[in-house]
Amino acid sequence: MATTGEESVERPLVEPGVLERRRYQAELADQAASGHTLVCLPTGLGKTTVSLLVTAARLHEQGGTSLLLAPTKPLVTQHAEFYRDALTIPDDEIVVFTGEVSPDDREELFERARIVIATPQVVENDLIGGRIDLATTTHLTFDECHRASGNYAYNYIAERYHADAEKPLVTGMSASPGGDEEAIQSVCENLGLASVAVMTEEDADVADYTHDTSVEWERVTLPDEILAIRDSLVAVIEERLEKLKELGVSHTTSADISQRDLNRIRSELQQLIDNDQSEGYEGMSIHAEVMKLRRAVTLAETQSVESLRRYFERQRNAARSSGASKASQRLVSEAKVREAMEQAETYDDLHPKFRRARILLAQCLGIEGGERVIVFTESRDTAETLTEFLGAHFETRKFVGQGDKEGSDGMTQNEQQETLDAFRAGEFEVLVSTSVAEEGLDVPEVDLVLFYEPVPTAIRSIQRKGRTGRQTEGRVMVLLAEDTRDEAYFWKSRHEQSRMTGELDSLKNAAGSIESDLAQQGLDAFEGDRATSSDADATADGDSQPGLSSFAMPSESDPTGEADADEEGEIDADGVTDDEGVVATAAGDEGVEIVVDQRELDASIARDLSTREDCETRLETLAVGDYVLSDRVVVERKSVSDFLDTLTGGDRSLFEQVGDAARHYARPVVLIEGDDLYGERNVHPNAIRGALASLAVDFGASVLRTTDESDTADLLHVIAGREQEVADREVSVHGEKGAKTLTEQQEYVVSSIADIGPVTARALLEEFGTVEGVMIANEADLQTVSGVGEVTAERIREVVGSDYDP
Repeated sequence: MATTGEESVERPLVEPGVLERRRYQAELADQAASGHTLVCLPTGLGKTTVSLLVTAARLHEQGGTSLLLAPTKPLVTQHAEFYRDALTIPDDEIVVFTGEVSPDDREELFERARIVIATPQVVENDLIGGRIDLATTTHLTFDECHRASGNYAYNYIAERYHADAEKPLVTGMSASPGGDEEAIQSVCENLGLASVAVMTEEDADVADYTHDTSVEWERVTLPDEILAIRDSLVAVIEERLEKLKELGVSHTTSADISQRDLNRIRSELQQLIDNDQSEGYEGMSIHAEVMKLRRAVTLAETQSVESLRRYFERQRNAARSSGASKASQRLVSEAKVREAMEQAETYDDLHPKFRRARILLAQCLGIEGGERVIVFTESRDTAETLTEFLGAHFETRKFVGQGDKEGSDGMTQNEQQETLDAFRAGEFEVLVSTSVAEEGLDVPEVDLVLFYEPVPTAIRSIQRKGRTGRQTEGRVMVLLAEDTRDEAYFWKSRHEQSRMTGELDSLKNAAGSIESDLAQQGLDAFEGDRATSSDADATADGDSQPGLSSFAMPSESDPTGEADADEEGEIDADGVTDDEGVVATAAGDEGVEIVVDQRELDASIARDLSTREDCETRLETLAVGDYVLSDRVVVERKSVSDFLDTLTGGDRSLFEQVGDAARHYARPVVLIEGDDLYGERNVHPNAIRGALASLAVDFGASVLRTTDESDTADLLHVIAGREQEVADREVSVHGEKGAKTLTEQQEYVVSSIADIGPVTARALLEEFGTVEGVMIANEADLQTVSGVGEVTAERIREVVGSDYDP
């Protein structure tokens, strides 16, 4: 909203007359501009304005590029619109990065942009793939920075930024950075923040822009019909918990068992499975059933019978599908569950929360003359049902996420934006939203925020309450179904919220001591002084200990390793020149380069490798392999579970993949990741040994083992260093998957018969000379071939000689 010159911010690169001058924002921006800072400010009071002021100052003083990260596409779009309105920078120099922008376009846009506003996953992928360079990025903002925990992309990007940027400055923004001081400090450490700037509603400058928000709650009593549905489901939960108690993993049969105890039970069951005890598999299936039943109870108690009906329908469909779990099948066949399903189908009334919501909205919009209301709910099913119900009385629209969840179509980004624009413009009165509108979206000032159910975390409760009380006194109502999980969630939220408010007040008062603790810990993790694996090898036992990449590399024709390993036209033991095996080749003047298949990004390996000073990663959609380490080494990575699946599920894809690798690379590697290869499944050890032998002998692949993703990253780094630095080999991607040779096609056709595999296929072809000869051979002749017994011969004849019956 435009302001007068006296009231507006006047700073370099800031559009005059656009931003209202607020002293607390200027103070926070000045503090954030002086160092890596966590900015804490209540929702709706202009955290984004603070970041924008810092960005403008940095670009004016330092030049370079500014990067703003936000967790959702709607937030990214909203920030871009705000920055384009509030800055004098040309609109085409403020660019948006989401998954809808192609990688090639992002690479080009990043080079010419002054401000990039993006989702973190896109930037993470571009950093891993080497498409963007943060060296000249002079300001990085993490919006909703409380997400910086675990493996979230914020943490990786922060590490890369501190290591790569020439003049780094980080700003973290959140209305609710964590539930306690430890969580807040963890966010600071993960993002490399050294100071904390906090403003609360108690501060005089802030108080001028806030108004009291009253929080009220109303209890609703469930009718007997809903209680009967609930009781039928609870009885089944108690029966299932009794079975878990008999297995020795549960100490209670009460349906009120906590989620923490259920998580503990799951861990104990997993240990039984790891020990190959059948009780573990039985218990895990029962545990899955308990979780489904608890979800059904929650829907009946706190949401709506319609939500429960939809949930039951999805469970029925899941039980009918191929590969349905025993838990799903038992669930829908259990007599008491079927009784609950029938009761839900015949219930023709509404959950009492629906009527209470309608009354509250009528009071606000009718009697009190209000203009806008937001209704929040946890369930998309409930959001849709509420929208239809309230729409009969008020102008109502829903606002849900983009994904296809709970059997419901989501909203596209354009639909979300159009809905918010219409709400701001006053085209309708009631917005019914799931959690997608909680976090940071510029939803307009409303007269009432109605919680259809309490939320169990303080962070989300604060986000929701932030939608009211900015310009006039606001009101928050919470509906609770009496004697249900609603009450537990409500009190948990109140407790955490009270604690967080106290923590923020304490954080403000103790900012100096917290900053001192952060300074004492330092930013070593962000200074790019990571030792490489080969360095660690070389120094682990003293300077005299060589790294693995230092060992000589003998060839078939030069066992001493003295000849040039990269001599052009070198012939390997199979008489194939290395040049014939190129599908991808890597090159790098400094350190090593590893080409990573895009589909490997679910693992942490590529992120790990990309943070090493002497390692560059490049993302490609590889036709062959998962990692390319040189012009002759490609790696196919399999977890122990994936590897065993190829033996128990009849899936021959691994052997086809290794066959493809062997046609293009002189040194294919199969890397099996994880522990207990022989004990994880009930697979005979000789079957596993046979598969390993086939990979090595039939396909010429080296089979290597690693314990976990970190170990895998270390091994890949060492092999790449050995290939590229010691042997001076190169890598470059240009590959199409090559066609099979005639011999390979013949082996493929025969090996597909009754899943007999490549070894037996070769033996059959050697015996009968042609594919046709194999096909017309009788059972007696087939059994003369090594590896073909009576059963296999019968299967071959059955497949070859049976009539086709589509």
